[in-house]
Amino acid sequence: MSSATSAPTETQRPRISARIGGIAESATLAVDAKAKALKAAGRPVIGFGAGEPDFPTPPAIVAAAQAACADPKNHRYSPAAGLPELKEAIAAKTARDSGYRVTASQVLVTNGGKQAVYQAFATLLDPGDEVLLPAPYWTTYPEAITLAGGKPVDVVTDAAANYQPSVAQLEAARTDRTKVLLWCSPSNPTGAVAPPELVTEVGRWALEHGIWVVTDEIYEHLVYDGATAVSMPVAVPELADTCVILNGVAKTYAMTGWRVGWMIGPADVIKAAGNLQSHLSSNVCNVAQRAALEAVSGSLDAVAEMGAAFDRRRKTIVEMLSAIPGVICPTPHGAFYVYPSVQDLLGKEIRGRRSATSVELAALILDEVEVAVVPGEAFGTPGYFRLSYALGDDDLRTGIERLAALLGEAR
Repeated sequence: MSSATSAPTETQRPRISARIGGIAESATLAVDAKAKALKAAGRPVIGFGAGEPDFPTPPAIVAAAQAACADPKNHRYSPAAGLPELKEAIAAKTARDSGYRVTASQVLVTNGGKQAVYQAFATLLDPGDEVLLPAPYWTTYPEAITLAGGKPVDVVTDAAANYQPSVAQLEAARTDRTKVLLWCSPSNPTGAVAPPELVTEVGRWALEHGIWVVTDEIYEHLVYDGATAVSMPVAVPELADTCVILNGVAKTYAMTGWRVGWMIGPADVIKAAGNLQSHLSSNVCNVAQRAALEAVSGSLDAVAEMGAAFDRRRKTIVEMLSAIPGVICPTPHGAFYVYPSVQDLLGKEIRGRRSATSVELAALILDEVEVAVVPGEAFGTPGYFRLSYALGDDDLRTGIERLAALLGEAR
């Protein structure tokens, strides 16, 4: 056989596509996995990496899932867009919790919030469309945007601005290719909550320029100190036709492993995203959907109890981190994260090592005192750490005490 007709070699045709090969592993899950592996090996690692409540799922939700397992109707395929009764319940829950009124046809149930994130961008973006992405941002956002063919455009904020982008910053980043603004309040990774007046101002700006808003509201119930999580299409009702809301049961109800999220948006967008999901994954697990139905339809008492514990831990971790020389820790008003600056510690010697980046400093901390944190590079702002305080009170104190002892040696 001639060389002209021979099969392509590996060097001619890569084994992994450029589209998938360019995706980075989730930094938060990578840190969490490393911490768990070290624990399994017998090391006393304390992990501040994953945003996962340490509480069990409330008993009534578990009971609903147990009952669903025994019901043969849950053993079969169900509508790809979600159980009709769950979609109705999500619409009712949305009206109850945020004041935003939608119909069941505007709801798509997804396999966790991450599928909702990707499908929103896949449905809205054409190749080269730009998405304004306030930074610090959740590590999955830019990867999902890129995978969907879009281009993330960072709009960098800082602690002095409470990690909130101004309309002037957004306008400076806008081009004729800007199609979407990603909005997340309460924020992952900073815990910042956008004030109502900023939500209104940004919503009106987006409306004026014909820019879609994808707003992630998964931390809506986790707010403190009187803060309020305002839904942008409630603040600016005219935005409803160009807004997609992302949410799920993971954080509010301690259901991270159940994998139930949703999209809410204009009916044509939701129908198109549902068409994608019908080929991508079909329906979400029916048992998990029945559990989610109980969650969104039931009492918020357990949510309030968890929120009180998070609030207590929030105050503890801010106080302890703020006492460490070289660490600047703003007080968050939502979610269950702190996002301290460690820029003043970079370049200093700690136990014979100098860290030029927050990635290197995080590695040093894990090596020396067995505490796992996520460096700010994962969220678009080097020189910071994200720490989740969704872990037990004793582990939280022990972990920060170890961190303080180590960083106190910086010279």
